[in-house]
Amino acid sequence: MNLSSNGIPIPFSPELFGPLRATGAEQRRDPAALRARLREDGYLYLPGFLDREDVLRLRAAYFSRFPPGYLAPGTTPRDGVFSGRVPEGLPEHGVAGHPAHAFVRSGTFDRFLDDPRLAELAADLLDGKARMLPRRILRHFHRGSRRASRAHVDFDYMDQGSERVVTMWIPVGDCPPEAGALVYLEGSHTLPPSAYEPLRDTTDRPEDRRQICHDLEFTARSLDRRWLWADFAAGDLMVHVPNVIHASLDSATDAMRLSVDARFVRQSDTPDPRWLRPWSADDGA
Repeated sequence: MNLSSNGIPIPFSPELFGPLRATGAEQRRDPAALRARLREDGYLYLPGFLDREDVLRLRAAYFSRFPPGYLAPGTTPRDGVFSGRVPEGLPEHGVAGHPAHAFVRSGTFDRFLDDPRLAELAADLLDGKARMLPRRILRHFHRGSRRASRAHVDFDYMDQGSERVVTMWIPVGDCPPEAGALVYLEGSHTLPPSAYEPLRDTTDRPEDRRQICHDLEFTARSLDRRWLWADFAAGDLMVHVPNVIHASLDSATDAMRLSVDARFVRQSDTPDPRWLRPWSADDGA
């Protein structure tokens, strides 16, 4: 695979990449075992946790909102295949006027995330009644954009509330690495922030110190750790803790990368107030 992130190539080699460890059915039935695995790995990889058809219906509902010319001729919104051309006048992703901005405020989006399996899993992992924060993010990348999530930890973006947070990442469609999948830096949740603080000086966004680094090969070699990956399918679910380093790869496939980020805290905890309103890509949170 020819992989890159934010336009910077990263070799797909055993030195730099390793497989995510899937959580089996037996462990899924044991909340204590799930919590132990999450503490050990910093993530849970749960293949087939959601219904594939439900996920693909959400994909179709989102891409059906785009103007003519955005999807490739002869394809369907469910396919989500990029035509190679962004219609003139389409606002930046996620701001008012872009389909993603309205979609995260829609009943369709609410009904999908109201799946009781998500709330039950969050309660098991937080060992108490949980609530989903209203700021739910819809990320969407297409071939050639050379834009991806830089290496970061979630806590740097939500450090004004409880540290007891779990993030759920849902690929809305099949998402192999070359489509722009999420990757996790192995064992990075055990590192003190001082270990990766110097990496923040290697950046394409010097005005934003929350990101760790945009160069994933440099990050992996500097911290002597591999990026963990999977060939994600619609219906898979990732869960991670707020201090594990993760990032995404560039989308290089015709089928566009679409995903949802949802975060849960304990019902009794005080969340970061910036996460109590619906997401907008320009909200600064």
